[in-house]
Amino acid sequence: MKALILAAGYATRLYPLTKDKPKPLLKVGEKTILDHLIGKIITLPVETIYIVTNERFTPVFQKWSENVPPNYPEIIIINDGTTSNETRLGAIADIQFVIDQAGINDHLLVAAGDNVYTFNFLHMYELFLQKQANVILTFPVENLEKLKRSGVVEVDDRLRVIGFEEKPDKPRSNLVCPALYMLQRPTCDLFSVYLKGKNNPDAPGFFIKWLYQQIPVFAFIMKEKYFDIGTLESYKRVCAELGEEGTRKNKISRGEYGTG
Repeated sequence: MKALILAAGYATRLYPLTKDKPKPLLKVGEKTILDHLIGKIITLPVETIYIVTNERFTPVFQKWSENVPPNYPEIIIINDGTTSNETRLGAIADIQFVIDQAGINDHLLVAAGDNVYTFNFLHMYELFLQKQANVILTFPVENLEKLKRSGVVEVDDRLRVIGFEEKPDKPRSNLVCPALYMLQRPTCDLFSVYLKGKNNPDAPGFFIKWLYQQIPVFAFIMKEKYFDIGTLESYKRVCAELGEEGTRKNKISRGEYGTG
């Protein structure tokens, strides 16, 4: 299995923190957001982690990669060549860019680089092996307004995805879909099919909405808390909860959180 971390955005809503530093390299406690994520990924049989970024932040990621822990798999930084928020390729187009550049021909874990998780990725991987099919992460949300701002997934009693809506006015489910997917090798070939159909190249959820109508996609339902870091307020919140003091208060041990 290979892993691809999406980190080509410019995080303008977090300025000035992200003016010269990519969002995934902001610190939460003693580690960066990216290191928290990779700490989860390394519990899986992942051979290589690709990090796709842009022209501005490529040198910053390269400097970070020079000092990664010895237990990390091979890290490859890929520059998508964009130079501004207005000219960015979009997340789905970036996935295709990396597949082409790296010649990926393997199962692929795709993850947004700005989410912090507290659950064990092995549990999702077990479902991936059991179903022998694509698996996406889902999370139950009871707040109606948040559901209206999210990608909402419907599943049947076998956890197969039977519906997906981006920012629905009337959500048909309470399951939202963070950008964390485990994809079967043949699915890598479908990104180009999707893009050639002139579909939305940006939010990854649009690809999942298209994909489940082509081939089986199953949902792993996460019960543990996760943090989607999109604004300064959400960044402050995760720092307060999972920073050094927050870690002690919440009794989240290093074995459970961040180090896999």
